[in-house]
Amino acid sequence: MNLIIRLFITAIVAFLLTKILPGVYFESFSTAIIFAIVLGVLNIIVKPILSILGFPLTIITLGFFALVINAIMILMTDYFIDSMHVKGFWWAFIFSILLSFITSLANSMFADKD
Repeated sequence: MNLIIRLFITAIVAFLLTKILPGVYFESFSTAIIFAIVLGVLNIIVKPILSILGFPLTIITLGFFALVINAIMILMTDYFIDSMHVKGFWWAFIFSILLSFITSLANSMFADKD
């Protein structure tokens, strides 16, 4: 149940962010739900590989490269979803920072602590 709540929170936050950021677009809220699922799967499968490969750069940049990896994850999600559009790397970068920050706040308020 906790996973479903977290996915729903991510979908809501992502959908609301697309209303604020002109560089990121979803066709509908169902696209936001699909986005949350695809991003979750990519975070489980691809992100650990990118994090291991980018670990030296993350150390050198004092963690900044982890934000770049998050933006790459958003761009990869955009590639797999036709009804989503991100205008470029910098929009994905801004979107990923805001999405990470707001979803972590929302998850701490609404998701179970189990």
